Amino acid sequence: MTARARLCAYAHLVLRITDARTGELVDATPARRGLTRVEAHTRGFDPTNLRVLLVADLLVRALELGGTPVWALLDGERDLPELRAAGAALGVRPFEEGRDAGPGLGEAQVLHVVSEGGATPDGVRVAVAPVHQEGLGGDAPDATGLPAPNRPTEPTVLRLALLTHPRSSPLRLDQAALDEAAGTLERWRGAVAAWAHRPSRPIPDTVRVDLRTAWEDDLDAVGVLRVLRAVEQDPEVPDGARFETYAYADRLLGLDLTRALGALA
Repeated sequence: MTARARLCAYAHLVLRITDARTGELVDATPARRGLTRVEAHTRGFDPTNLRVLLVADLLVRALELGGTPVWALLDGERDLPELRAAGAALGVRPFEEGRDAGPGLGEAQVLHVVSEGGATPDGVRVAVAPVHQEGLGGDAPDATGLPAPNRPTEPTVLRLALLTHPRSSPLRLDQAALDEAAGTLERWRGAVAAWAHRPSRPIPDTVRVDLRTAWEDDLDAVGVLRVLRAVEQDPEVPDGARFETYAYADRLLGLDLTRALGALA
């Protein structure tokens, strides 16, 4: 695809999401800039339900980046204070109480984020596969939902580990997955801090299109991460453009990739 064709495609991008009821892609925003309600349905406090909340957060971020106003709600059966605390630790934005919420604000679309085999509300359902913990035994879970001593020292490590696999695929969460996420996060934050000292450069048009194409296509966070890895390795991308690319993508990913800014000053 030529650069011009990519830009034309970018101009017409609309977030599309798989409706678990039919398996078909649907527009997440059928009415241009109409209010969309995103409601996360949880059944307790564990990594699977935390993944549901994280996917809902990612959906809210993607919609807002596209200019869509969003009403974010959390409808949980139990353990809501613990789940909210864990979500806050992972950088999830605040969700309002969703139980028994009616149409209220006249939203044009309602998107329900549910765990596989969980709630079956009317409307578009975004299904999230379970998380299976392996080899993470220890003390009682903390605010991340993981037991000590295996939990990561920083909750954002868990966020990246959960984003590294498609939401429709069961995720095996073990120490190796957490270690890999921790190493990636440390490397990227160090690189972003170093790139910030280079002359600023705009995000290459093709890279911007690749990023938006990934997250507008069924909220493909794995695809966004793939683009970042490619930018990291591409010798043709100036360091200043790498910085802008990572800062822009982090508006969706929520990994606090600019945290180390100033550390190398």
